Amino acid sequence: MTATASSFAEMAQTLNRGPVTGTAVNPPKKKGFVRDFYSTSVGKKYVMAITGIIGILFVIGHMVGNLKVYLGVVTEGDGRAYDVDIYGEFLREILVPILPRTIFLWGLRLVLIGALLLHLHAAYTLTVLNRKARPVKYQTPRDYQVANFASRTMRWTGIIVVLFLAFHLADLTWGWFNPDYVRGAPYRNIDASLSRIPVAILYIVANIALGIHLFHGTWSLFQSMGWSNPRFNSWRRGLATAVATVIVLGNVSIPIAVQAGVIEFNPDAVTVTEEAAP
Repeated sequence: MTATASSFAEMAQTLNRGPVTGTAVNPPKKKGFVRDFYSTSVGKKYVMAITGIIGILFVIGHMVGNLKVYLGVVTEGDGRAYDVDIYGEFLREILVPILPRTIFLWGLRLVLIGALLLHLHAAYTLTVLNRKARPVKYQTPRDYQVANFASRTMRWTGIIVVLFLAFHLADLTWGWFNPDYVRGAPYRNIDASLSRIPVAILYIVANIALGIHLFHGTWSLFQSMGWSNPRFNSWRRGLATAVATVIVLGNVSIPIAVQAGVIEFNPDAVTVTEEAAP
């Protein structure tokens, strides 16, 4: 009887103790594939590469449009206008009348804003993950030099580019920092802004930083997307060099041309007034 009573007591104690394994009663909710993938370093690199491609395509397209300042005044209908002003109006009229005026342009802006925010977030969180994975700093000068070229330059040039982007928008899009700003008149605004020597220098330095950032970004995005192969390293380097060089030369030429008087607004040469842009 004593043994039987003891067995019942042990069984009761076991039942009252609850689960003895590591199995949770309420399993945690799944994040979903996208969030779970983005939480990894590979996912963040993919996001940085894809948003980087979007940024590169935009910068190239933006530069091509800006280079229209060199075309000067052209005939438009029965009047004459600066070609870059006509181009600006064309952007606001894309897909009209299918969409209301400027809707497509604002949609493009929202895509670019989203890509920029994702790029910044992925870059920051990836840096945090890398620091956790390697809490010990590089021990030799050689290791430090490699880290400086691969990551430190990207970080600082990225910060410079973001700060310059904020100034650029306030200067030529919103007109806050432009003393002679006129809505819907890009040629006039470019001349008014870049005629100031400090602003011209700022644009030159910022675009050099942009070129450095794009060189590293174009080179590394192939590796981030899994397209890296030693046989194509020279091709990747050539592409990165070409992208960075073309963008820097194209963008930097504009403030230099303004300072040299090659680009100079002449109100008497224009007979067509562009609409004010929202």
